[in-house]
Amino acid sequence: MNSSFSSLKKFLIGVFLLISQVAWAQDANELFSTANNFIRTGDYANAILVLNQALQLEPDNIQFRKQLGFAYYLRGDMNKAKSVIDPLLDKKEADAQMFQIAGNIYQAKEDWKGAQRLYDRAIRRFPESGELYNDNGQLLAVLKMNDGALTNWLKGIEKDPNFPGNYYNAARAYYYSKDPVWAILYGEIFVNLESYTNRTAEMRDILIESYKKLYSNPDMLSAPVPEMDEGGKKSRRGKSAGSGSDFVNVYRQLMSKQTSVISSGIDPDALIMLRTRFLLDWYNFYGFKYPFALFDLQRRLLKAGLYEAYNQWLFGPVASQATFRSWTNLHKAEYDKFMQYQRNHPFKLRADEYYNDGRFSLNR
Repeated sequence: MNSSFSSLKKFLIGVFLLISQVAWAQDANELFSTANNFIRTGDYANAILVLNQALQLEPDNIQFRKQLGFAYYLRGDMNKAKSVIDPLLDKKEADAQMFQIAGNIYQAKEDWKGAQRLYDRAIRRFPESGELYNDNGQLLAVLKMNDGALTNWLKGIEKDPNFPGNYYNAARAYYYSKDPVWAILYGEIFVNLESYTNRTAEMRDILIESYKKLYSNPDMLSAPVPEMDEGGKKSRRGKSAGSGSDFVNVYRQLMSKQTSVISSGIDPDALIMLRTRFLLDWYNFYGFKYPFALFDLQRRLLKAGLYEAYNQWLFGPVASQATFRSWTNLHKAEYDKFMQYQRNHPFKLRADEYYNDGRFSLNR
């Protein structure tokens, strides 16, 4: 009797402890959720208060500590932020985001050498992280190490092709270095990956201005076209099928054939005709040798009868808001169909289609 009672007592105590631990964890997670809501609304002081309460319950929780360091950073207390984040970087649970936060803290403290060492360490640990290449590139740009910055953004594009930040920065770098071809290609990819932000509006303007730059200087359109293997149809798909310099030379040559289309100036209507003719030429002669997801997207839209709507969406808002509104009102069904297509078919890039000529210098 006593033995049975003792066993039951132990069992009930175990159940009580288990329930207590679950409730404890739920309370900590609820506090974490509350803190994140405070961060989203900009109330960093309350976020810090609540995160410290959560850490009282789970002092070894790395994610709680990471978010606490981030909250201190957002509040502007860089010394506190650094003291929280630095000890976490050596832990096996440290993720790429933790190094991003640390990098932002080091830059805010203007510890440029420390930030460089940190990003080098982070990229060695997370070599596929587009975010880390992007942040390292931005640091190098601040330090006026422009070629190194672009190298990082291009490596980020190669390693993580669906992260938009590297396209944004690379497109701007090429645009300001007076190389409009890659500004056009990377800029359009960026707008498809990040379609509705302030950066999108800036990039739309860069796209139109890059086309103007391209056609205002005939030398930019002069490039030898590489020889093809039986129309390119026997070339192996992927970046090994042709070099980045060959890819961009083909692009320039096919664009040079369309000079007459923009003789009266560059606007959305002229760009629609120019880009349609270019696209047809590309897939008649070079599409197999140089597979490229951006051109595949354009061809799908062309076949679906949505290419005009796509180009209006891409260029219309910055060319003329009034003309763009007028066009969308007159073509509402077509524009709505394009918007639905875009929602249902998010743009994705393939990892084996990375082209760049590797020849650049921004110090000019």
